[in-house]
Amino acid sequence: MGFSEQWADLEWDDIRLSIYSKTANDVSCALAKPKRDLEDFKALISPAAEPFLEQMAQQAAAATRRRFGYTVNFYVPLYLSNLCANACTYCGFSMENRIKRKTLSMPDIERECNAIKAMNFDSILLVTGEHQAKVGMKYFRDAVPVIKQHFSYLSMEVQPMEEQEYAELRSLGLDAVMVYQETYNRATYAEHHLRGNKTDFAYRLDTPDRLARAGIDKIGIGALIGLDEWRTDCFFVANHLDYLERTYWRSRYSISFPRLRPCEGAVQPKSVMTDRQLVQLICAYRLLNPEVELSLSTRESPAFRDKVLPLGITSMSAASKTQPGGYADNEEALEQFAVSDERSAREVATAVKQAGFEVVWKDWDASYSGLN
Repeated sequence: MGFSEQWADLEWDDIRLSIYSKTANDVSCALAKPKRDLEDFKALISPAAEPFLEQMAQQAAAATRRRFGYTVNFYVPLYLSNLCANACTYCGFSMENRIKRKTLSMPDIERECNAIKAMNFDSILLVTGEHQAKVGMKYFRDAVPVIKQHFSYLSMEVQPMEEQEYAELRSLGLDAVMVYQETYNRATYAEHHLRGNKTDFAYRLDTPDRLARAGIDKIGIGALIGLDEWRTDCFFVANHLDYLERTYWRSRYSISFPRLRPCEGAVQPKSVMTDRQLVQLICAYRLLNPEVELSLSTRESPAFRDKVLPLGITSMSAASKTQPGGYADNEEALEQFAVSDERSAREVATAVKQAGFEVVWKDWDASYSGLN
């Protein structure tokens, strides 16, 4: 039981046509509402909404300030391994790419944690390639407690797992899990996931259900923008979020907006999203849901990240390295994709403060939840 059952009743082509049939009047009506639904969201992401971007931006910024104030959470990814047992057309870690492979040992992890702590971070995202045999629960049972000693808030972006495994990781200190469907179009998904466990579309689609049932505090979802027509994919993300919030109200949720970036064996985007369209999407998500957290990574340029911050973004990565050992050793040949914002954590924090925002390095404390 999970979102896959609701997904089965959604027709990709019908939704796409519905989005592209929205008119300027539909957009005006959506903007006039105090609370929007998924039909309004279709209007706000449609081509008809592009002339309304300034009005959308003003409303999105106001909604974000009312709910989140002038704070932005900082986090940093820690890549534990680039081993992968999947063949995916868009990823630098794909098993078919001839790159140097590395999995961090416990001493390696300690060194990485110390290097990251020196940059002032206290919220960390653990990332691996998807290799259940060598970077699975046995490895995580050792690694997570070591890392939790250094950081207050621990997120993870790894292969989908079973509910009981997520529950065990939660008991070891895991707070959040990010799991992106990549695309909600099953046919397109099959084109890009050629071998390995990741070919199981439905199992991945129901991962947030297993996370919520395991009691994970925060669940991140999203689509890899560019694999298919972006407006339709992003509507499915909104539909997925609506389902999760109605079904599992105890968990918090976040959305990310990763656009395809250059990597080894890169695939050309099927749908190119401009900067202006990404701004439109960010504003549309905020106008649909004032509570959801919106995260922007270092895939985007410094100028874009600085400009879009006030419009709805609540968390940002900074000083990201996308390879195992990236902070202590900086082995660039191991990276998953090229980052665009190469500023140091201090430089990004300075830019955020100059924009009138407060940087929050620590997203969680045990004392807040009665766990101490």
